[in-house]
Amino acid sequence: MTRKAKILTGLGVYLLGIVLLVIVAGSNGKNETFQPQNEFKLEPWINLPGPMDINKAVVYVIAAAALTVFGMIYIARRMQDRPNRVQTLVETLFNVMRDNITRNNMDARMAAKWFPFIATLFLFIWISNLIGYIPFPTNTEHAVSIFGLEIPAFAIYAATANLSVPLVLALVVFIAFTYEGVRAKGPIGYLKGLIPKGVTGGMAVFIFILELFSNILRLISLSVRLFANILAGHLIILFMAGGIAVLLGIAAIGFLTLPLGVILFVFEVGLVATLQAFIFATLASIYFGGAVAHDH
Repeated sequence: MTRKAKILTGLGVYLLGIVLLVIVAGSNGKNETFQPQNEFKLEPWINLPGPMDINKAVVYVIAAAALTVFGMIYIARRMQDRPNRVQTLVETLFNVMRDNITRNNMDARMAAKWFPFIATLFLFIWISNLIGYIPFPTNTEHAVSIFGLEIPAFAIYAATANLSVPLVLALVVFIAFTYEGVRAKGPIGYLKGLIPKGVTGGMAVFIFILELFSNILRLISLSVRLFANILAGHLIILFMAGGIAVLLGIAAIGFLTLPLGVILFVFEVGLVATLQAFIFATLASIYFGGAVAHDH
């Protein structure tokens, strides 16, 4: 039996086991009170005047920013001639950010100027994604009573799973690379650069409108990709770790879905958290490089 056949057979047995378990165990009826989306609902923790309330998204953003700044400063001050494992990891990460992300997509002058910004973007998003997979007592909707105290239930949440955070980061990138393009070519030259060489007449107008629209859509390509991947990952983990059993009213199904939830959790932490930070930083670098390039 080939490896592919073994995988498909195992998957079939797994799904058949779920179906049989549902038939044997039965259901208590659909749970109408359980709303999985409320895991990401932002309830005010501290009420402040105006729109400045403190909620868990704000706390996670501050925590990610603090860990990014103080973590890198702490490591930088303890560099050694003979690096330990942590320093080796940091140096490898530095080389990836400098060579693979920044220098591959910008000229030397631009790379030297914008490397700190791109590296900070990568580290902030990466750390924000990672701490988003650490369970903390943040679920205020489902409190647990401990010695008479109502303690929020443990849950996982990432600031990047809230669209406002990736959108603000995308806006900063958009403004920055547009500024660089206008500074390098002038306002008219930057707009002319959206039209490929050799295109004239009505087609040039059409291409210009299309490219201008595509340029603005970069906000979506940066923000929604990051937001949707992190949110989807958290939701899938929630469902597989027991949410689907609660939602369907079939407690026994949790025994089969929990192992898959653990596998998905490891996959998200080990790959997706890093990959989404890498993609965001790489796209930002590409946009910076394209903004000052003389050719379309």
